[in-house]
Amino acid sequence: MLTKRIIPCLDVLNGRVVKGKQFTNIIDVDAPEKLGKFYSDSGADELVFYDITASNEERKTSLDFVGKVAREINIPFCVGGGIRSVQDFKEILRRGADKVSVNSAAVKNPSLIRNAALRFGSQCVVLSIDAKKNENGNYDVYVKGGRENTELDAVSWAIEGVRLGAGEIVVNSIDEDGMKEGYSIDLLKRISERVSVPVIASGGAGKLEDFYSVIRDANVDGVLAASVFHFGEIKIKDLKQYLFNKGVSIRI
Repeated sequence: MLTKRIIPCLDVLNGRVVKGKQFTNIIDVDAPEKLGKFYSDSGADELVFYDITASNEERKTSLDFVGKVAREINIPFCVGGGIRSVQDFKEILRRGADKVSVNSAAVKNPSLIRNAALRFGSQCVVLSIDAKKNENGNYDVYVKGGRENTELDAVSWAIEGVRLGAGEIVVNSIDEDGMKEGYSIDLLKRISERVSVPVIASGGAGKLEDFYSVIRDANVDGVLAASVFHFGEIKIKDLKQYLFNKGVSIRI
């Protein structure tokens, strides 16, 4: 049984970690390297940093914080937001990140996934999917920080992303993002049952039970959260002990 991963998510805006609800009502939290070190020391398995406005503003991810984070932590971390080329991958990996996440640019140019995987290996390529349920009960892929509906089917896009070379899928439910009412188990289960790479749940964690439910019911490989960690509502040590007591394979 593979060990499940606990992954704090740090949304970065103008060099600061921020948090909001459904991509709005943004509030300041802390400096990326400071919060990253705190989580690294607290037992997090990995970290994910997203430049949350880079794609919408059509600019590259600010790289300044990447090197600072790499110097402060001793766990793997992923960086995303505004990634549009293999050169962008190279720059971020060169500064110390272990993985690079693509979303909007991969939808526009799917060959970016293949080219990056061929150059750096699938293990470095993470496909991030922001999805929202439509009136038919299926899920549409959104891009540009959840602002634009592509009308792509989220499950089909996940399957295609893996075919192209993505080594991991992060699935974020816009409907649940920041609401603290639980992950979208339906969406995550649909995807995890159809792909052969690790699937990471994102969007909606509010209590300890939410983490256990999505691991148990959607068979995800990792759980990603932000608010409950940033504001001290759930401590990673406590979460891991809770999951361990529930029989989940976890690194204590």
